[in-house]
Amino acid sequence: MELLFIIKSIILGIVEGLTEFAPVSSTGHQIIVDDMWLKSEQDLGKYVANTFKVVIQLGSILAVVIVFKDRFINLLGLGRLKKDVVHGSSRLKLSQVIVGLIPATVLGLLFEDFIDDNLFSTATVLIGLVLGAILMIIADKFGPRHPRVTTVDQITYTQAFIVGLVQCFSLWPGFSRSGATISGGVLSGMSHRTAADFTFIMAVPIMFGASLLSILKNWQYFTMDALPFFIVGFIFAFISALISIKFFLKLIDRIKLLPFAIYRIVLAAVIYIIFF
Repeated sequence: MELLFIIKSIILGIVEGLTEFAPVSSTGHQIIVDDMWLKSEQDLGKYVANTFKVVIQLGSILAVVIVFKDRFINLLGLGRLKKDVVHGSSRLKLSQVIVGLIPATVLGLLFEDFIDDNLFSTATVLIGLVLGAILMIIADKFGPRHPRVTTVDQITYTQAFIVGLVQCFSLWPGFSRSGATISGGVLSGMSHRTAADFTFIMAVPIMFGASLLSILKNWQYFTMDALPFFIVGFIFAFISALISIKFFLKLIDRIKLLPFAIYRIVLAAVIYIIFF
C-alpha cells in the first residue's frame, strides 16, 4: 500500500506542477485525476486528501520564488532590481500586490468551509472549466491589441484591484486562478505576459496562506503514514512547476489564452460524456 501511495503522490504532484500556472486549473485537474482514477480519498480520508491537494502547491510556490527571486527581493526591500527589469523610474510595489490579494482573501476566508464541503467534486470542476474558458475567450476578444502596460512595473493600483476582483472567480475549483487573473489583467489593459507575471507574483502569498490555513485546520487528520505522501507530492510539484513556468512565460504572448480555453471546453465535454 505504501508504494501505491507514493505512485499516487508522484502523479498528483506532477499534475499540480504542470497545471498550477497554466490557465487550466491545477485543483480541477487534481480532483478529476483523483476522483476518476487514483481515489486517494479512499486511502487517506476526505479531509487529508483535500488538504494534500492544497499543500503540494507549496512546491509550486517555491518554483515561483526561484524564477522571480529578484522581483521578490525588491518587493521586500531587501535589494535592488537589475536595470533591465525595472521600467523607467517606476517599479511594482508590495502595496499593489496586497491590493490585488484583498478581494479573494476576504471571500476565501468567509466561504472556506462551504468550498471545502461542497465544491471539491468532478461535477463542480466541469462547470468551472467551462465558465473559466468563456472568460478567457472574452479576454482575448476584447483585450487591447496593443496594450500599453507591458511590464509589471507599469501596473496601477486600479489594475491590481481589478485583477483581484476577477481572481475571486477562482475560488470555484476548476475556474483557475491563473486563468482568472490573466484574463482580468488583459481586460484591464495589460499584455498577456505582464498579466502572467503579476499572476505568478500574487500566487505566492495567497497560495502560501491557503496551504497554511489548510494545514492548521486539518492538522488532526495527519499521520506519519501520510507524511511521505505529502513530501513526495511536494518534490514532484516543485520540479514540474519549475519547468512549466519557464515554458509558459515564453509562450503566453504568442499563443494567448484561446488554446487553453479550447482545451478546457474539450476536456469538460469528454469527461461529461464518458462519466456522466
